[in-house]
Amino acid sequence: MNKELDFVKDMFDRIAPKYDFLNRLLSLRQDTVWRTQMVKAVRLKKNSRILDIACGTCDVALEAGSQLQGQTEILGLDFSFGMLALGQKKLKKQNNKSIALINGDALHLPFRQDIFDAVLIAFGIRNIMNRQSAVSAFLSVLKKGGRLAVLELTTPQKGLLRSFYLLYFQRLLPLIGSFFSKDPNAYQYLPESVLKFPTPVEFAAIMKEAGFKDIRFKQMTFGIVTLFIGVKH
Repeated sequence: MNKELDFVKDMFDRIAPKYDFLNRLLSLRQDTVWRTQMVKAVRLKKNSRILDIACGTCDVALEAGSQLQGQTEILGLDFSFGMLALGQKKLKKQNNKSIALINGDALHLPFRQDIFDAVLIAFGIRNIMNRQSAVSAFLSVLKKGGRLAVLELTTPQKGLLRSFYLLYFQRLLPLIGSFFSKDPNAYQYLPESVLKFPTPVEFAAIMKEAGFKDIRFKQMTFGIVTLFIGVKH
């Protein structure tokens, strides 16, 4: 792995114990709403095979399993052992046997082509610098008719809301995050990575270039989060 990837991986390992708590706190619990909408948007059917990339502590995978009442096969992949360890604890606590976890790299997916009905990635694509290659890899493991759902933090483009958002995101969020996580670098990295992320139109173009069709995106909570959907034809 390159130095940048090592830094991000180590950072997530360090903040893993407080990750869920801070997600709820910093988003005012909206993160649970966003994930629910994401899973609904891919229109999963029972007995689907789902890949949750950058699965973290398994919130998305558990939501997918819940919506399908466990009648599905879900594989969660993440490069952070710390996140996966916490996810495994959640699965064990709920006695969940429909979700399996694997340590891996989104750019080098260890799967055959055309095997998943859906690929989901929530709040992970901005941590991948080579997004074009990643999205192309996602396409390759999807079956024909399969759907990709990308949920990511985005920046409101204009107006007073953008000013308030930047104040919160660049000043207050790093203070709160570093206080609870004891890792100041992690919550400096977060706003920087979001501000560098492409606009929704630009990221939709990346999906199109990779080969996805029927691409659409939906901005939620005043544009601070965007949900992207694409289909493999």
